[in-house]
Amino acid sequence: MNAPLPLTPDAQSVPAGPAPPPPLLQVRDLSVTFPARHAGPAVRAADGVSFDIGRGETLGLVGESGSGKTTTGRAILQLQQVSAGSVRLMGRELVGMRPAELRAMRRHMQFVLQNPYSSLNPRMTVAQILAEPLRVHQTVPARAVVERVAELMTLVGMDPAVVRRYPHEFSGGQRQRIVIARALAVNPAFVVCDEPVSALDVRTQARIVDLLQSLQQRLGLSYLFIAHDLAIVRHVAHRVAVMFGGCIVEMGRADEVYGQPSHPYTRVLLDAVPIPDPARQREKLAQAPAELDFHALRASAGPCVFGEDHARNGTAAWHALSPTHGVSCRFCPPPA
Repeated sequence: MNAPLPLTPDAQSVPAGPAPPPPLLQVRDLSVTFPARHAGPAVRAADGVSFDIGRGETLGLVGESGSGKTTTGRAILQLQQVSAGSVRLMGRELVGMRPAELRAMRRHMQFVLQNPYSSLNPRMTVAQILAEPLRVHQTVPARAVVERVAELMTLVGMDPAVVRRYPHEFSGGQRQRIVIARALAVNPAFVVCDEPVSALDVRTQARIVDLLQSLQQRLGLSYLFIAHDLAIVRHVAHRVAVMFGGCIVEMGRADEVYGQPSHPYTRVLLDAVPIPDPARQREKLAQAPAELDFHALRASAGPCVFGEDHARNGTAAWHALSPTHGVSCRFCPPPA
C-alpha cells in the first residue's frame, strides 16, 4: 500500500492542543487501469496513489512523461474512471458519486489545462467563455453575470474592456490568464494545475506562477501542481510528491525533497536538471547513469534499496525519514 504521509508530526512529537483541521483533499490507494489493446497487457497508469492536500496548500506532483501525473489529476476530478481507491473532497467521497451530486461538486474543483491555445473555444468571446460556468452552476444571478465577468478579468490582471474579443486575439500568457479566470469563476476550493506554464516562454511562465501564488494567498486556494519542470515546482509547492511508474516513490516538504533527495529516482530527476555552465553540464551528464536499474540497486543494497526489509510479497511500504518525508519501496523486488 502506498501509505500517505502526515501533514504534521505525529501526536507524540507535538504539544497537546486543538486537533488540526482535516485536509481539504484526501486521496487513498487511487488506481487507474487502462484495458489491454491489440493483445498487449493492461496499463496501470496510477497504482495505489495516496496523499493529502490541506487548505491553502500546494502539492507539487513531478515525474517524467508517462509517470501517471496527468492521469492522477484527472482521476481526482472524476474526469477519468477510477479503478480502485478513494477521493474525498471537503469530506465527501467523489468515487461512485451520483452524476447530479458530482455536477454540483464540480464548482468546488476546477482544472487549469496545459495548453491555453487549445483549451479555449475559438468560436466564443472571452465574455461568453467566462459566463458559461456562471450559468451552468448558477453561482450569480443572471443580472450580475456581466459584472462578475469584469471582476474575474480584473482578478487575473486583464482589462475588462477586452471581453468581446476572441481567444486568437490574445497572446499565450493572456490566454492562460483567461483559462485561470474561467477556473475561478465558480469560487472553487481546489484547482488541479496540469503543466500550466509549460507552453509559455520563460518570462511569461514567471508571471503566471506569480499570479497563481497571489490568487492562492488572496482566495485560500489549494493546488495540485503537476509539472516536469523541477525548478518551477520548487518555487511554488509547499510539499512535493515524486511519481514513477504510476506510483509515488518519494514525498515530503519541498526543502526536504530537494535538499535531501533519498529515492534513487528522485536523485536521477534532480541530476537531469540542466546547469547553466556548459563545462559543468557535460561533466554531470558524463557521470549520470544511462537508466535507473532497481534490480542492480537491490543487488548492491540488500532486500531493499534503503537497506530494510520493506518489500516482502511485492507490496509497497514507506521508509519514513521524518514525520513529513518518506520514500517508497514499491520497486524493490521481494526477497528471494
